Amino acid sequence: MSSEKIENTYEKVVELAKRRGFFWPSFSIYGGEAGFYDYGPLGVLLKDNIIRIWKEAYLRENALMIDTPVVVPRAVFQASGHVDKFLDIAAECDKCHLRQKLETFTKSAGFQEVFDTVDSGLAFVNEHVVKCTNCGARITRVFDVRQMFFLPDQGSSGDLFLRPETAQGIFINFKILNNIFRGKLPMAVAQSGKGFRNEIAPRQSLIRMKEFNMCEVEVFVHPEKKYWAEIDYDEDITICPRSSPPLRVKAREAVESGLISSNAMGYFITLTQRILLRMGISKERLRFRQHEKNELAHYSFDSWDAEAELDGNWVEITGIADRNDLRNHEKTSGESMSVSTDEGDIVPSVIEPASGVDRIILSVLMHSIMTRDNGYTVLSLPAEVAPYHAAVFPLMKKNGMDQLAREIYRRLSMIDPYIFYDESGSIGKRYARQDEIGTPYCITIDGTSLEDGTVTIRERDSARQIRINAEEIINHGLLGNPAISRDKFSGQSS
Repeated sequence: MSSEKIENTYEKVVELAKRRGFFWPSFSIYGGEAGFYDYGPLGVLLKDNIIRIWKEAYLRENALMIDTPVVVPRAVFQASGHVDKFLDIAAECDKCHLRQKLETFTKSAGFQEVFDTVDSGLAFVNEHVVKCTNCGARITRVFDVRQMFFLPDQGSSGDLFLRPETAQGIFINFKILNNIFRGKLPMAVAQSGKGFRNEIAPRQSLIRMKEFNMCEVEVFVHPEKKYWAEIDYDEDITICPRSSPPLRVKAREAVESGLISSNAMGYFITLTQRILLRMGISKERLRFRQHEKNELAHYSFDSWDAEAELDGNWVEITGIADRNDLRNHEKTSGESMSVSTDEGDIVPSVIEPASGVDRIILSVLMHSIMTRDNGYTVLSLPAEVAPYHAAVFPLMKKNGMDQLAREIYRRLSMIDPYIFYDESGSIGKRYARQDEIGTPYCITIDGTSLEDGTVTIRERDSARQIRINAEEIINHGLLGNPAISRDKFSGQSS
């Protein structure tokens, strides 16, 4: 039974996500609020699995974990440059009042310019005809929008902001963390949590949000060497160096040739690919694009975006930046950020792999959704990412099948809580429901189960079945159990 990729997947995924309980617009009974989304029962489990895979990968790199506040005083973002420089140049149509980033309007008109000031944007629209993407009127109004949410002074502490990134909470704790790490370099510190940005035009559900989920890592390295570890990964990566066509290379070779600037940058580009593939991103629909010089963030010397192809568009899901925030905080706070090394005292540079969890979730869903020949939808999620690992069904609610099914479910869920029980509807409809939410295995208890203790296990992608003793999965689980590995389903009948 073959499955094929669904074209124009975005609308299909958004519809499925709301109907099945992955995510939906927030505050809908009051008309909704652009840029905010709720995660439902399946979405919470999927998000937790995505974050867990990220966390486990960096724990294997000996990273320290930290959790800092989402509300941050002005002094921190004044030092980092965010107060003065973290803004978007926007434009508004005088006729239909559509507001977007100026670059969105200009790119639609065929221009590739990047704007960092209102004056440069005004000069451009005065010199070139840039039309509204909605009504076609000429764009003439340009202004800046601060991307951080400002919280007015509520007391003696001064102004506060909602953080647009988790990075600053790591930077200002660098000395404490490095002492915990016994003064060694290189050192990695990781943090997951909420971020907030005052987006001009929130859109495309989880792509552009005002409140979002992040997983960020700050890798502190020697500023002259920028070395983390030997790059021993053999797999290829697709890179788009600045102003160059895509190349298929090995990260080690790209570093040696100078296409990638440092060992640390190459190492974490490759590690990022490994993490994203494990989450369910398609390797054929993943690339790493280097930022042009005029699009670098104010804090970045070099940046590469891991981009996923979504319905023909390339969307950033992880950014890997070379930044040097510690010097700014040292200068502003008066706190030394230097580390003693064999070559003297140095202030570390930082390589930052920063992932947008929500964008990864949408990308994983869009890369996983398939349709069978019979028209049914399948989410071909990796087993460790799927919200549920298995579903347990009685073939019928009679003759003791339901009692045995509930007992098997109870015992199985004691060793693996990510198990679902369902006894309503035909067996075919129950299979279809689990296929649609990505459950890798369905366990059916039938009349034969009452006689010999065996159950039928159906594998999601092939829809093939094998028969196995229930005690085998109760004692050893499903994931990683060699008795039910994927190749066991080859040649089995549906």
